[in-house]
Amino acid sequence: LRLETLDWLLTHVFAISVIGVLVIFQPEIRQGLARLGGQNIFKTALYEEELAQMLSEIVEAVDSLSRTKIGALIAIEKKDNLKEYIESGVKIDSSVTAELLQTIFTPNSLLHDGGVVIEHNRIVAAGCLFPLTEKADLSRVFGTRHRAAIGLAEQTDALVVIVSQETGNVSLCSNGRLMRDLDLKTLLENLRDNFKYKRINRGAR
Repeated sequence: LRLETLDWLLTHVFAISVIGVLVIFQPEIRQGLARLGGQNIFKTALYEEELAQMLSEIVEAVDSLSRTKIGALIAIEKKDNLKEYIESGVKIDSSVTAELLQTIFTPNSLLHDGGVVIEHNRIVAAGCLFPLTEKADLSRVFGTRHRAAIGLAEQTDALVVIVSQETGNVSLCSNGRLMRDLDLKTLLENLRDNFKYKRINRGAR
């Protein structure tokens, strides 16, 4: 209909709107692209026995740390790659054992202040730095460990177990949501529910 003015307005308003959306939602877009780029599509799932053993060792360590009120921060990698945070700590590359986890978080040890990263049934690093959440409405009762756990769970799909140094209470953070004051049974159930694993074919060679 030769509506040149309307055509000009629509063309330019659309272009400005696209730029506006990119500016307004820049943090969310950046996090989404970082998560997509960090996923390892070739990662294999844990077998049932491997998963059960790993989670058992973690819960055993948490039990001991909780009873003695020793703070701990344990991140378990799922699909999103945690390489950025692994590189901020000290490389270990060891089997997951309750004894090693307890040793790492022993007060006055050089690694106890940071977080541990577990990747595919291996403790790959300790003393790692996790991003603190930017939630303004978070209660002041939460210390640095809880804020770091929420921050990591906001930016990745990692499961993060926290033991409070002040109270010994156990929490689990997933997808930016914090589940507080968990008993060991509930902790183990939540960890299992967050994993998919392969069943071993007993007849396979």
